[in-house]
Amino acid sequence: MTAPGQVGPVLFARDGQGDRYRLSALLILHRDRDPPPLRPMDGAAVRPRRLASASDGTAWRYDFALPAVRDAAYRLGDASYPVAADLAGDMRIAYVSCNGQERADESRPLDERNGMWRRLADEHDRAAFGLMLHGGDQLYADEVVRAHPTLTAWSRASLRDKPAFRFADEIALAAERYLFRRYANLYAQPEMAYLLARVPSIMMWDDHDIFDGWGSLPPPLLDSAVGQGLFANARRMFMLFQMGAIDAAAPGATRDGVGKSLTQTVAFPDFEVIAPDLRSERRPDRIMGPDGWSAVSRALDTDRSPKRRFLMSSVPLLGPRLSWVERLIGVVPKLKRLEDDLRDQWQSRAHRREWQRFLRLLERAVAGGNGALTVLSGEIHLATRGEMTLDGGGVLRQLVASGIAHPPPPKLYARALGWLATLGEDPLPGQPIRLKALPGRRRIYVAERNYLVLERRDGRWSASWELEDSGRTPPLAI
Repeated sequence: MTAPGQVGPVLFARDGQGDRYRLSALLILHRDRDPPPLRPMDGAAVRPRRLASASDGTAWRYDFALPAVRDAAYRLGDASYPVAADLAGDMRIAYVSCNGQERADESRPLDERNGMWRRLADEHDRAAFGLMLHGGDQLYADEVVRAHPTLTAWSRASLRDKPAFRFADEIALAAERYLFRRYANLYAQPEMAYLLARVPSIMMWDDHDIFDGWGSLPPPLLDSAVGQGLFANARRMFMLFQMGAIDAAAPGATRDGVGKSLTQTVAFPDFEVIAPDLRSERRPDRIMGPDGWSAVSRALDTDRSPKRRFLMSSVPLLGPRLSWVERLIGVVPKLKRLEDDLRDQWQSRAHRREWQRFLRLLERAVAGGNGALTVLSGEIHLATRGEMTLDGGGVLRQLVASGIAHPPPPKLYARALGWLATLGEDPLPGQPIRLKALPGRRRIYVAERNYLVLERRDGRWSASWELEDSGRTPPLAI
């Protein structure tokens, strides 16, 4: 648990159709405290469901709905929280990713760490967001290996020796307590807590929510008892803190009935959010398994025809020809440490056919008359955008915003990646990918912390990036 006696509420968007905005609220209390009732502005008091306990904290979930009006609100205990619940007309969405850093994230001064969160909260006060999308790496859990001496020894052991380690009960408990505490402390940070209580979220995980490179690392590590144990703990805590659910009570937004893929689809007036799970079934030679592909295919084959779909791909779907860098790994030994980072990408040689399959699936969805589709991505700690011409003349657009808290890489790295992007890439023959500079910027990649704002006015969508040093970009029509 964390020092405060309460963490949350944290709002999750479940459904925004019709005249009601269906929500869940997660509340973490000290184990000895009873949860207060939650009162929607026009409804009876709601009692919560107990989800889980760990360390000295207990997680509770309230399921409720608000009227779809701009000045909706709910009360929890003595506090009232406004929610911009009218999503049918003009509205705003925030997109964030990469909320932390690999080492010593907990020891960072909050004024520095959460500078962009504070800016986002100030913007919300000026013009409220009705939805917040979290695109991956919401928690940097890499230091879970310090939670128990055996985990530390396992992390330092050779690949050959890793399968010999056991994941005993006391190790599992230490990992669970670490993750529970990390999430609770993160959600208690004032800049985040303010927004999470007022703006409903949809979240999808990436590797750092487990540990760096999960799924792209060698099979002896992934399949070891410790590797599988850490993944199971991370998955359970992801569901609890980023979906407000446990396995036995998964929200209706999930598309996979058996729970192997945590892909989500949430519908709103005239638009839909699809969040594929690119980690649960990932292996060095694949990004999604059978359940993930089935869930995504069902989401894109829906009978509904929203005017707009936003698809959250935690790693960028449109990117430069990284396979050329992969070829250098055997020639330049120092590049070996980048192998799992490159294998994480859709553009990896190992995923070429799967990448093509996914692009064709999106192309068919757009060609089927189901409205425009925009891909939202993070992961790379840079801001950029990309386009790919679709068969028949349409355009697939990708917007990348990363990260909200992760420090940016060196500007030289961004320029090198930009040079690589100029070489072009065409996974579907005759349909080249073009990476482009943000509006008002010269270079393809911007090495500044950032977040993305999506806005609909008079039925028309636009996107703009808030960049830490150089400020707001002009709106881009999407």
